Amino acid sequence: MKNSQRLALLFLLPSFFFVALFSIFPIVESFRLSFYRMILTLPWLGQRMVGWENYRDLLTDPVALASIRTTVIFIAVTIPLELLFGLGIALVLNEMFRGRGLLRAVVLIPWAIPTVVASQMWRFIFNDRYGLVNFALFGADTSSYLAPLAHPYFALAAIIIAEIWKTTPFAALIILAGLQSIPDDLYEAASVDGATPWQKFRHVTLPLLTPALLLALLFRTIDALRVFDLVFVMTQGGPADATNVLQFYGYKKTFAEGMIGYGSAIAVTVFFMSLVLALAYLRAFKTTRLQGQTP
Repeated sequence: MKNSQRLALLFLLPSFFFVALFSIFPIVESFRLSFYRMILTLPWLGQRMVGWENYRDLLTDPVALASIRTTVIFIAVTIPLELLFGLGIALVLNEMFRGRGLLRAVVLIPWAIPTVVASQMWRFIFNDRYGLVNFALFGADTSSYLAPLAHPYFALAAIIIAEIWKTTPFAALIILAGLQSIPDDLYEAASVDGATPWQKFRHVTLPLLTPALLLALLFRTIDALRVFDLVFVMTQGGPADATNVLQFYGYKKTFAEGMIGYGSAIAVTVFFMSLVLALAYLRAFKTTRLQGQTP
């Protein structure tokens, strides 16, 4: 028994090494750098220990605070809509009909497309000269064409629409897995009792689907909190920092302006925000499972 355990540990060691190298070490190093003041473009100045100064600057930085507000708006709008649309798609895909397999494959196409490619596509769709949105609204009258990505509110709306289109299939996939785990006997018993389709959904489907919904909520919230490539390709955080989410702002501070310590403080802040949300969702998920197991 001990030999088999040692052999299993031996096979797991490469995985532990790569996890430590590419996950744990960057987190620890970012946390360490967040307590220093160093400039990438002026390396001869070295590192200067500043303690919590970078975090205090983050709390008083108007652009950072605006980025946090933009991130919260982005999450608050995209996540409920993704779950709502994902639930609707999952309910349809859970039914038996001809071509269901093909429809499932088609629905997953947006999620399967690389985010950079999808972002570039949506940037073309919202283009002010040849975009599909302008053509759908104004036809060939180019004099009336708008520039959605140059308007603060429209640009944020464009980012939100692109995110919902891209990631709703992922939420639908998780919810569909939850739907397929619900026994058919429960629906048959509800039909015998005279339950309507809405009553079946409310009293059978929704309670048993709560763990899958919480799981989709967890994954999508964490992904939305650290959204980067969508903003990078479509708007570069503009116009006037209107789409400057916190993760992208940290990238600009770190690589565009070379403020390693301050950018690391932003990255650590995003990490702890994700960690807190993940722990809260996991606690809710555990509570839901315990309630479901209570006789």
